[in-house]
Amino acid sequence: MTTTRRNTAGPAQWQPSGAPSPSLAGTHGTSPHKARPGRAWYLLALAVFLGGAAWLVAGLLGVKGQVDAFQRVPVPQGGQVSLSQSGGYVLYYEAPGAASGQFRSFNVTVAPASPAARAQSLQPYSADVTYSFGSREGRAVLTLQVSHPGTFQVAAPGAPTVAGGSDLAFGSGITGGIASTAVPAALLMGLGVAGGIALVITRARLAPGRRAHLTVPPTQPQAEPPTAPRRSRRPSCR
Repeated sequence: MTTTRRNTAGPAQWQPSGAPSPSLAGTHGTSPHKARPGRAWYLLALAVFLGGAAWLVAGLLGVKGQVDAFQRVPVPQGGQVSLSQSGGYVLYYEAPGAASGQFRSFNVTVAPASPAARAQSLQPYSADVTYSFGSREGRAVLTLQVSHPGTFQVAAPGAPTVAGGSDLAFGSGITGGIASTAVPAALLMGLGVAGGIALVITRARLAPGRRAHLTVPPTQPQAEPPTAPRRSRRPSCR
């Protein structure tokens, strides 16, 4: 009888000295994708800017309408104006080059021309206020306080004779209209420009890369294949 014994230690286990070799196929590097601002935000910034521009145009047209409504008398000829309300009035000198202030000074007198008319004072205008709308160019020169409305005679015998003519215009102050137009318009237009720039910068920072980056792990040494377990044979006894 022949008895054959095998190694009962179980199947041999093979553990390579190094990690298995990775696949040579590269993997595309990825990064968390952040949503960029939509193009609708550009339209919003543009709408804010255009709103400011529209406000500016509308305000300037309103100031122009106010200036066109002033009562005027030619100088040095003089004439009459009918001031229907009591209170303060501003006298504007209108002539070519008046906005620059390049004209010689002259005297102006305002006297009541109707029984009820009363004027209290005529003073120099302290601020630098000018306007220019088309061919009309003016500068604020005097203020007039009217205590009782009526008709007034205006004389300016020393006024220079200007080619194209010159006038004294009577009306209200325009600084309030200019301020209420310029300040909101500047804020809206500046906000629209700043918003557009911020959107361009944000979209540029969040733009995805144009090239895919191929990541290949470093090559590791190839492990040797496992060898079959050897069987032990002992001499048979007969």
